Amino acid sequence: MNATDDPGFRGRRLDFPSVGDNWRHLLDRLPLRAIILGILVVIGAATSVYTVDPEEIGIVQRFGAYVREAPPGLNFRLPFGVESVIKVPVERQLKEEFGFRTTRTGGPTQYSSRSFDEETLMLTGDLNIADVEWVVQYRIVNAYDYLFRVRSVRELFRAMTEAVMRSAIGDRTVNEVLTVGRQEIASLVEDGIQELCDQYRMGLKVEQVVLQNVNPPEAVKASFNAVNQAQQEREQRINTAQREYNQVIPRAQGEAQQTVERAEGYALDRVNRAEGDAARFTALFEEYRKAPEVTRKRIYLETMGRVLPRAGKKVVVDEEIRGLLPLLNLEGGRPAPAAAPRGGER
Repeated sequence: MNATDDPGFRGRRLDFPSVGDNWRHLLDRLPLRAIILGILVVIGAATSVYTVDPEEIGIVQRFGAYVREAPPGLNFRLPFGVESVIKVPVERQLKEEFGFRTTRTGGPTQYSSRSFDEETLMLTGDLNIADVEWVVQYRIVNAYDYLFRVRSVRELFRAMTEAVMRSAIGDRTVNEVLTVGRQEIASLVEDGIQELCDQYRMGLKVEQVVLQNVNPPEAVKASFNAVNQAQQEREQRINTAQREYNQVIPRAQGEAQQTVERAEGYALDRVNRAEGDAARFTALFEEYRKAPEVTRKRIYLETMGRVLPRAGKKVVVDEEIRGLLPLLNLEGGRPAPAAAPRGGER
């Protein structure tokens, strides 16, 4: 037999106190001030403790006014909104993109392909148009200046960067912008942006300016490529001609210089020889004037001394012989003996 089958049990109601009744009973016993104080303590504890990441620094404000800087780690502040904290990423490298936007960085990087012509199309110094995409990388080096010196820092920074880039592009030709002048432009823009940041005390340090893509506008790209190809062919031909010039002209100039030097040497030798002969003749003439007979005899003997050693067969004939005549021996093939000189001398 169950208890519920008992008629006496059916008439009685079981009364179990609920959890809500227990809380109401507890609250009825506590004073209202203690309840409010407990709530305030919980809220104050929750709002007075905060954490600053290692790459950040906290700027603490009290009723909107700057009070102090909070270092990385666990920090405390006055609760209930008396003090507020703005966390500034001073150790993080930031960047601003012009002409494109990065839409995804985790995994393969993706970029937005929508048009940013208002940022990228720029007029060059020779009145051509260049389509320039670039990135500026920077850091926050002074959190106070970054937050309180300038209103809308990011918008102002982008406007300054675009103005400096347009000024640099406008001072150069389109060929310089598209080819050899890119590194110079990036360096010039970096210095110009940093100068403006220092002037306005923005608390920023520009680390790098990178020109991503520099191209002619899409509408004239084919014509520009044709002109660029023609210019490259012209430069190639000029370089070829210059190379041939450097090979031929210096060699011809060297040969001409060698010929001139050889002729000058020959002329100098002839002049020196002539001057020597003239000096020798003058000296000989002076000796002849002093002793004509002796000088004449000496000249004759010196001449014979130079000539006779080079002669082959030598025959000495008396100068007084009159009948010396060689006869041919027609039969024997040898010349007949000459007539004997007088006195038997040969």
